[in-house]
Amino acid sequence: MTDHRFDSPEKDTGKHFDAGATMTSAVAEEGVVTISRDEGLDKALDMLADSGMDFAIVEGAKKTDLPKVVLGDLDDGDEISNVLFRLPPRSDWDMKPVVKAIKDLPEYMTLESLIKKVKQNPAFPEVGCIGTFVGVVRENTDGTITKMLDFEKYETIAEKHMEAICSDLRAQEGVIDAVMYHKYGKLMPGADIVYIVVAASHRQEMFSALREGIERLKANVPVWKKEITSEGEFWVHDTH
Repeated sequence: MTDHRFDSPEKDTGKHFDAGATMTSAVAEEGVVTISRDEGLDKALDMLADSGMDFAIVEGAKKTDLPKVVLGDLDDGDEISNVLFRLPPRSDWDMKPVVKAIKDLPEYMTLESLIKKVKQNPAFPEVGCIGTFVGVVRENTDGTITKMLDFEKYETIAEKHMEAICSDLRAQEGVIDAVMYHKYGKLMPGADIVYIVVAASHRQEMFSALREGIERLKANVPVWKKEITSEGEFWVHDTH
């Protein structure tokens, strides 16, 4: 909704927002509507993932890298990237292959959604602690300024390696669950790169498994990154 505002400037929430509030929430019988100054589709998707949503339908957003299903004819349809399906207008669509393709896509995860996933484990009552690791894009490395990182990974291979690591961690005594997620694409300084979450009965078991997960991910998962820095651009493997 980039061509008009969502809230009314005549309502209290609109007035407070226009006065400089960082966030306003309207509580009504129908539910809660929150308006935030954090802009962008990524922020919206993060909020949906954090709240536990399994799927998100994004209407529009033609110029993003998100997987797309094109309905009908579009004047700029040939310029849209990452198209899964093109469906004819006003037709009896067979949605089964569309649903299958969507389910086969990589999950969109956040740290909060991973924690929620761990808490849904049937064995969670045995958990006494949860440890998390978040890798971020470092901006300053001994005076060299990183402007952006561009990550590439072999989707199925990278995911299989990470699941194998998590499976080994779960087999350790006292470890109840372990999950990890690696982002890819262009990431700016300060952005999250990788999440690892370990739930265990005791902190000693958790810390040990968390450290092992970090080191094995860096050593064994096939991820390449292109560093765009103040000193130039170059590709790096297994040093993130």
